Amino acid sequence: MGPPRVRGILAFVPMRFRYVCALLLGWLLVHSAAAQDPDPPHVVRDTLLLKDPKGPHISEAYRYYTEPFEVAPNPEQAEARWRDGKFKTGPWHKTLNLGTVHERVWMRLAVRNTEAQRLRFVWSIFNFTDSAALYCRRQGETRFTRLAAGSSWVPAADRQFPARSVSLPFTLEPGESAVLLLRADVHTGGVYLPTYIETVEHFLAWEMGFPFERHWVWLLGFYLSSALFNLVLFAFLRDRIHLWYVGYVVGVSLFLMMEDGLDALMMPAGLYRLVWSVGQYNLMILAAAAGIRIMQLFLRLRSGWPRLHRAGNWLAGLAVVFVVFYAALFPWAVAHSLTLVRVLNWVREALLVVVFGYGWATLLAVLLTRRRRQLAAFYALTYFFFFTGFAVFWLNHFGITSFNPVYPNTLAWGLFLELLVLSALLTGRFHYTLRQIARLRIRQLHLRNTQSARLIAAQEDEREQLARELHDALGPNLMALHLAWQGPAVREALASSPAAAGAGQQAEQLLRRLRDDVRTFSHTLLPARLGQGSLTESVQQLGSLINLHGGPEVRTYCDQTVDQLPIPLQQATYRIAAELLNNAVRHSGATKVLVQVLRHPSTLEVLVEDNGRGMEPRAPGGGIGLRGVQARVEYLRGHVHIDSSTQGTSIVVQIPC
Repeated sequence: MGPPRVRGILAFVPMRFRYVCALLLGWLLVHSAAAQDPDPPHVVRDTLLLKDPKGPHISEAYRYYTEPFEVAPNPEQAEARWRDGKFKTGPWHKTLNLGTVHERVWMRLAVRNTEAQRLRFVWSIFNFTDSAALYCRRQGETRFTRLAAGSSWVPAADRQFPARSVSLPFTLEPGESAVLLLRADVHTGGVYLPTYIETVEHFLAWEMGFPFERHWVWLLGFYLSSALFNLVLFAFLRDRIHLWYVGYVVGVSLFLMMEDGLDALMMPAGLYRLVWSVGQYNLMILAAAAGIRIMQLFLRLRSGWPRLHRAGNWLAGLAVVFVVFYAALFPWAVAHSLTLVRVLNWVREALLVVVFGYGWATLLAVLLTRRRRQLAAFYALTYFFFFTGFAVFWLNHFGITSFNPVYPNTLAWGLFLELLVLSALLTGRFHYTLRQIARLRIRQLHLRNTQSARLIAAQEDEREQLARELHDALGPNLMALHLAWQGPAVREALASSPAAAGAGQQAEQLLRRLRDDVRTFSHTLLPARLGQGSLTESVQQLGSLINLHGGPEVRTYCDQTVDQLPIPLQQATYRIAAELLNNAVRHSGATKVLVQVLRHPSTLEVLVEDNGRGMEPRAPGGGIGLRGVQARVEYLRGHVHIDSSTQGTSIVVQIPC
């Protein structure tokens, strides 16, 4: 597709749209960063002072330690590591982010209830955790007691403390101190644990307003409406790019919901377990595969860059195969081979890098050529928005940073901006495709009309040839036979007996009728001077010919303006009128027949009316002649109306003109 076609697709996309989106992204970054609470002073405490409703963050006081999954979890052994100085001070941010660590995590925290009343707290982990447990050692106790346990594999309604997060409750009396140990097992290849301790009342109040305060309500609404909009576009165009778009939106939306635990609240238990059996990061791989197909179709790689197109197909197929393989093998690997778990996770990370690398390489290859450069530039804008959010998100996932400038996260806003631009581009593609379809239909209509005109012309030539054969060959022979039959020798032979005379008279009548029929048929097939546009004269001559040979009385009337119609339409009208008149003369037994050709503003009307015995009910579609008329009228997009009774038949044909 050359530059003119690119401009056609982008005609509905404002040329400054990229700058507007860039400004919008900058505004969101600044606005959201300013809206966040400033970090507290960097003070490392030995004891976290808990209070109602909200105390200091646990990052001021917790220590952490990691151990291999092969070691059986034991809080007393973890406490021994604490005494040996193996625990480290937590990274100074509100998330324990250790990156791609494949080990169990212990978090140790000394706490004290500073209120003069008994308080119930929850220690919450706001990210997926295969298994978590909370242990407590109160004042005067020598061993730890397990207070609560939970797993993100269990839907929110079935957890010990029903919430979108894995929340582990504990209670402290007024002024009571205790040592808490939190164990978290995460096998997905990255330790990223947003965690917090607060009172139950404050936690529940925060959870009620969370979807609104973190913008999830309208973000998810935008994702859903965008997907539904593309389903509507697919219903109109049957363009598969819109189905891949829906798959892409669903995959990334599920990933984001799983990241903040919204899936545990919103999904039924069966669907919740199904999406987690696929895996959160695997959903991103599937979404990336759908993104490859969107880019291929949008840039039309099949026609311009077949090798890149084949490479994308192989990569998308490999992504799907890997996800199936990962989902089937991962549960077994967790129980039997932790080395295989690590290999699967690292292959997943590498595959994601390759998929995104393919996207940028493809866009760069198209941008370096003249064909579809502008189209690739606009698509690169959508890719930039999502990739920026994805890059920040993945840097956090790898433990390189803990930067989260916007709520709920940069990936959610990157997806929002990407879908905003991509929806505009696909809308432009939709309008462009509609115009292309309209042009194609017009070309097909012109081609059909041309072919129809050629077919009608061929039929007219054939009819003319047949009419000449009837008139020039069969007609003279019948005339000669008739004259010979009237000769003296034949008459003398027939006069020999009364029986022969009667037979001779009957044969003469049959010859005369056959001669008249041949003449009528030849004139019906070849109307007088219709090539010069005289429909009126042709219809009148046909009626006069029938009146001349002793048929029913035929009266004809044609509007003067019918001779100004196009020649093909005049020919079709004459054929219809001649066939209907022929049927009335031959089959109705009528004494009077009326033929009218009337021109209305938008239609041409042919009326043939007789006072015969009516049409027989045994043939609702009529005979061969009437079926031919109906077929011709349907081709001309007209209508046939038949009103028949024992007093006569009226047939009205209406043709658009």
